[in-house]
Amino acid sequence: MLISQVKNADGSITVAVRDNGGEARAVKGAASVHALALEAANSGKSLKAVIDEKGLGDIVDLQDAYAKGLFLPPITHADPAHLHLTGTGLTHLGSAATRDAMHAAVSKVEEGATDTMKMFKMGLEGGKPKPGEKGVQPEWFYKGNGTQSIAPGADLVSPSFAEDGGEEPEMAGIYVISDKGTPFRIGFAVANEFSDHVTERVNYLYLAHSKLRPASFGPEIRVGEAPADIRGASRIIRDGEVVWEKPFLSGETNMSHTFANLEYHHFKYGIFREPGDVHVHMFGTATLSFGDGFKTQAGDVFEIEAGEFGLPLRNTLAIAGEEEIVIGQL
Repeated sequence: MLISQVKNADGSITVAVRDNGGEARAVKGAASVHALALEAANSGKSLKAVIDEKGLGDIVDLQDAYAKGLFLPPITHADPAHLHLTGTGLTHLGSAATRDAMHAAVSKVEEGATDTMKMFKMGLEGGKPKPGEKGVQPEWFYKGNGTQSIAPGADLVSPSFAEDGGEEPEMAGIYVISDKGTPFRIGFAVANEFSDHVTERVNYLYLAHSKLRPASFGPEIRVGEAPADIRGASRIIRDGEVVWEKPFLSGETNMSHTFANLEYHHFKYGIFREPGDVHVHMFGTATLSFGDGFKTQAGDVFEIEAGEFGLPLRNTLAIAGEEEIVIGQL
């Protein structure tokens, strides 16, 4: 089942569900995906069971909604401060090579001897623990709260001080926290974990700065477990023409960590188990145009798709104007 959110003229939300390739219909009486997910988490029912009980109504034309800019992120929170955008890197079997070479060149150390490669090797050796065991913890980063969650079809705005604005095609896990503080996964969505790779290249300790950027995911969430082998495509469209394109792989077959291990090392922190909160946790990538030496520019359209996850995710790169930052004294 695929689930998404479309905004209405009066500010309300239509929750749409469909089978992959099928016709979308509105969920009767659903205020939001967040409300549905919390109802399921707190009642002990599956999300599908909650939706079945409410029933389905009118047909929703998702292509028309996309064309009119009416998609919302597939999950939102009424208070954006209670939606967390986070992620982890060096989790995919091809993910270390580009970053290792980048940091080795800057720090003048031999490729393979960087902290990047050391972390990647730790994942290879301990990222898929046996049942009952805890695996090695991955790299982790914070991207922001719900104010940084950008709707499919909307602009990804790079700040004026950024050195680069580049796409990262990833899978994101989507979670809600029940009233008892238990994390529940809704499912997975395609994501663009938009980052500043030039800033990151200056020094690995700038990774935190490079990740404080908006991100987009959806338009639809695939409810349930993720396939073991996920195959998709990432492309950049400029003036109506594809100027860069590459396939990407995800899923545990192509990863050095299990999803369960990555989830554990995020939710082991109590701060991430606050009742009612929403988490969008991005699981890393092995494919990015920056690694091919491609330079993005304002107006470029990022398009990321994986057939089992519904409609492709599209966003346009925009550059913010410079802001004057003044610190007041109380």
